Amino acid sequence: MQNLLMICTLLPLIILFWGFGVEPKRLKVKTYNVACSELKGLKAVFASDFHIGVNEQKRLDKIVEVINAQKADIVFLGGDYVCGHWPERSMNILEIGKSLEQIKAPLGVFAVMGNHDSYYDKKTVKQCLKWAGIWVFANSGLELSFNNKKFYVGGVEDIKTGTPNLPRTLQNAQEPIILLSHSPDIFAEVPDNVVLTLAGHTHGGQIYIPFLGAPISNSRFGQKYLRGHIKEGKKNMIVSVGLGTSVLPIRFFAVPEIVVINFE
Repeated sequence: MQNLLMICTLLPLIILFWGFGVEPKRLKVKTYNVACSELKGLKAVFASDFHIGVNEQKRLDKIVEVINAQKADIVFLGGDYVCGHWPERSMNILEIGKSLEQIKAPLGVFAVMGNHDSYYDKKTVKQCLKWAGIWVFANSGLELSFNNKKFYVGGVEDIKTGTPNLPRTLQNAQEPIILLSHSPDIFAEVPDNVVLTLAGHTHGGQIYIPFLGAPISNSRFGQKYLRGHIKEGKKNMIVSVGLGTSVLPIRFFAVPEIVVINFE
């Protein structure tokens, strides 16, 4: 009985220590395989929800280092580079941009904006990303080529702080198509000819209780689009649990991740 009482006393403290002190500082690489014969051999990296705070240069450097270590052909960034709720707690976007400029990929680095970027200063964040050599989509896209085969990449505006416009984004798009969105909620409207949608925003719940799910999903679809590889008919979406934290600096069963996608 005494041992049980001790366990019941220590367990909440251990969980709090892990959630606040350990898991947010971890970083893993999560790999997914997506079937698309036209893009066979293409390797992409997706990173989202950075939320880089003051004095977090070391964490940002590690993220960039891990992204570059994957030696991807193309890199996608899913938004929320800053801490928008409290700009005074965010690293200056100019400094963030200087670090993101170090990301290298032969086909380029492509991004969308997140809701926190708008809370902070959408125009400034976008400009700093462009200065860093990053192509920023806002209901727009462009055609690229891989192994002499053309494909289209595009991105929509954030659903909370902008007006996503899929028809405009995908006009004149040549298949196969890769779509970038900060929020996964756009997936319900994505047409079948989009081979892959990439999204973040949910943080995988940030706090995830095994077998029960996340108390907060940040999605109007609840747990449906919370994390991982989601398939609906011919459509694929990968939702990253992200890299940083929002509101509370805690993560539980939502380890920060860099996503790697291999097309096969």
